[in-house]
Amino acid sequence: MIGARLKQARLLAGMTQRELASGLGEIGFKITAAAISKYEKEKSYPTAQFMLLASSVLNVPSSYFVHEPQTEIQWTAFRRHSNFGKNRQEAVKAYASDLAELQMELHSLFHPDSSPGLPEPANVIDVADAEAVAARVRSLWDVGNRPLDNLVQTAEDRGVIVIGWDDDSGKFDGLSGWCGEYPVTVINVKRSADRKRFNLAHEIGHLVMATADSSVDDESLAHRFAAALIVPDEHAYRELGRERRRLDWGELMMLKRKYGLSMAAWVRRARDLNIISENHYEALNIEISSFGWRTCEPVEYLGDEEPLLLKQMIQRAVTEGLVSPDRMTRIGAEIWEPDPEPSESEHLTVHDLLEMPEDERNAVMERAFELAADEDFEIFEANEIFDDYDEEFDAATTETSK
Repeated sequence: MIGARLKQARLLAGMTQRELASGLGEIGFKITAAAISKYEKEKSYPTAQFMLLASSVLNVPSSYFVHEPQTEIQWTAFRRHSNFGKNRQEAVKAYASDLAELQMELHSLFHPDSSPGLPEPANVIDVADAEAVAARVRSLWDVGNRPLDNLVQTAEDRGVIVIGWDDDSGKFDGLSGWCGEYPVTVINVKRSADRKRFNLAHEIGHLVMATADSSVDDESLAHRFAAALIVPDEHAYRELGRERRRLDWGELMMLKRKYGLSMAAWVRRARDLNIISENHYEALNIEISSFGWRTCEPVEYLGDEEPLLLKQMIQRAVTEGLVSPDRMTRIGAEIWEPDPEPSESEHLTVHDLLEMPEDERNAVMERAFELAADEDFEIFEANEIFDDYDEEFDAATTETSK
């Protein structure tokens, strides 16, 4: 178990065994990559000193190595470029597994009577089935006949675990799987807001659709599901009409801002629903490429598509004393704490004293006691602390306390 967690922490840090050995060497601990390999394969066991120093190099608490995950995720889909290496794939899975386990634990603590709100996977064989499943999800979520203002948080509210992975390489889009009855999705939070929406919808599509026929293109059906979830066909017909000879870019910019679906995806949606012809679809795609809009469209969708549920539950759990802050550091969770307001006084505050090294703080306190010994202090009677002493109030409170 320790070996697996060591490998997991190393992959999360993006380090090879040789790089970890080098990092340990820089802080005075000599070890070879071969020895680390034996630790990870559990052919030998690391010393306490190694675990302590390795935790520093890998930026995880030492307790990380001895925690045994209680859950296992069955991954169903992984969308990434072919050159997104195996080690990076394992790092994403390891990170997602840790956070999914914590989210399930907190969810059962705060919402013990609720269950995930996704339908059982339905067998699909064509795009009509994908459209129908998307409509079923919207109905189950009770989102009505309107644009989805925030797809990530809507999904989180319905029990979908949404985990953000920070990857600016442009090589990772999404990952999805099941952990028992809990649906787990991972999206690249470095993407634009509209792309995050579409990627999440795509991963949800993989979770709610099953294809028994190996000749069916799962990715195409998941794309169709995603577009239908964000813009149902009745919405598209209402916005564009049933048939158009051409589409205007200004119109598509407004629709992107309203629905959070990219202009390119709107063009594809219009073609898929036979609103525009194949020839016009191809002409619009040529224009998209010539304008350089494949990577950056001229208008942004301004929605907030960040996973927040886990952060909120972590903050609540720590605030209520249900878990310790140290427990949260196992998965790198950030806990918000207010910064003390700076004092304008020349005198030291309690916060100033607490931030000092212990020997310096003790010296300051001793000096304060020495100075206080020469001071004269006025002794107050108990009632003198009130400027306006109210005898009736005092009598009433005394009577109540009897």
